Amino acid sequence: MSLLKTFTKILFFTLILFITTESVSYADGGFPTRPGRLLIAPSVSYFFANSQWDSTGVKSRFPNNGKFSSVGVTLYAEYGISRKFAAVASIPFVYNMYDQTGLPQSSSSGLTDMETGLRYYLANIDFVYYFSIQGTAITPLYSNNNSLGYGQEGAELKLAFSGTGHLGGLSTYFNAADGVRQYFGTNGPIQNRYNATFGLTLDEDYENQVSATVSGIYSQSNDKRFSVIPQTNKDFSFLQASIGFGHSFTRETSLFLSGGRFLTGRNTGIGTSVSLAFIYRLDYK
Repeated sequence: MSLLKTFTKILFFTLILFITTESVSYADGGFPTRPGRLLIAPSVSYFFANSQWDSTGVKSRFPNNGKFSSVGVTLYAEYGISRKFAAVASIPFVYNMYDQTGLPQSSSSGLTDMETGLRYYLANIDFVYYFSIQGTAITPLYSNNNSLGYGQEGAELKLAFSGTGHLGGLSTYFNAADGVRQYFGTNGPIQNRYNATFGLTLDEDYENQVSATVSGIYSQSNDKRFSVIPQTNKDFSFLQASIGFGHSFTRETSLFLSGGRFLTGRNTGIGTSVSLAFIYRLDYK
């Protein structure tokens, strides 16, 4: 198998690393995108919670047997501008539902926060380990609807480190990323968003792989209020573990399924999530 084909498989599988509680799909990692290559990744995710951690980390059920669920659909795209630069963008849509015993169901839906960014590939070590830095702008696609997000613009700066290796006769990869995000406006939170993924191929043709991810968000704000809708909380934290399975049908198309569970947290719902992403590649050069 050629090095190019191997790299393409790894890039497909590392594109979708983590589906956040806000149902926004984002990609991390230092692996470069080939100039003229467009990666398109529509994804759908489901999030569920019926209990929470309070501000001190004490666990309790939602009032009145409350159950929160959210279905998210996200379109992610990445385009290689040159050997050093790539443009990234994501547009998410969510449908939130909250049920309580004896009370009418409440729901909300709509586009949430669009993310657009520019990634710069800082360096590589022997074309095995890669480093990148990315700046991202966050733009709300809604107004006068505090059930979809903060309604504030924001910006993020993120560093990433990626690489490949071998474990026995199988190929491996890893990604690690850490980003600092600031929302602008009244009590706009500052957040540290991080994740680390380790993946393992299951066959010599790189058609199937499994991965494990640890990720989380630490958010600080003067607004300490709690909501069952995760994307509206400002002062919170959580740590999540996820596992995933990826299958490559061709060099151009792949499918990735993942599931995750919150392990610890503060001022947040105790969430369980499942996501499915389809990845397609187009070359224009």
